[in-house]
Amino acid sequence: MDILEKQRALKLSHRLATRDDQPAIIKLMHAAISQNMKPFLSSAEIEAAQETMGLDTSLLEDQSYFIVETEHKNNIIMVGCGGWGKRKTLYGSDETIGRDDRFSDPTVDPARIRAMYTHPDWIRCGVGTLLLDLGEKAARDAGFKSIELGATLSGEPLYLARGYIESNRETQIAANGSENIIITMLKRL
Repeated sequence: MDILEKQRALKLSHRLATRDDQPAIIKLMHAAISQNMKPFLSSAEIEAAQETMGLDTSLLEDQSYFIVETEHKNNIIMVGCGGWGKRKTLYGSDETIGRDDRFSDPTVDPARIRAMYTHPDWIRCGVGTLLLDLGEKAARDAGFKSIELGATLSGEPLYLARGYIESNRETQIAANGSENIIITMLKRL
């Protein structure tokens, strides 16, 4: 089935993620990182990017992380995951250095789009757009006036198309010596 056929047949549903979803989320994340970044990064750069990627369980605790599913061959399958954060941490997993788990103040701080991943078999089918819509709406409903994210080079085209504007580009040197580029992007809600 090609991308256009998938888009026509795709009926996406969503729900909040739970702790029971963790193994499936991590599996989807690994597939997305290993495959979806290939057109943008070398193998060493993908390895470097993994230092700032992964599951942040505070998103599950805060009930701000979504699972996107569809029916495929009579089974419900996870095709994407992602969410928004009401904490100051911009990106990363539970183990990422420099986390700030304090809650953001919606009157002065932006909300965060966090940990967005689409299964490689379902890219360009609206999964990322749905996740952004869900996160932006939830942040707006919580009183936030703006939203910010830490984009990878592979995610940047989607975020630009959705009205996010780059505010900073940081290059970190990973443990393997490769560069890891994190693009901070902002959008008014």
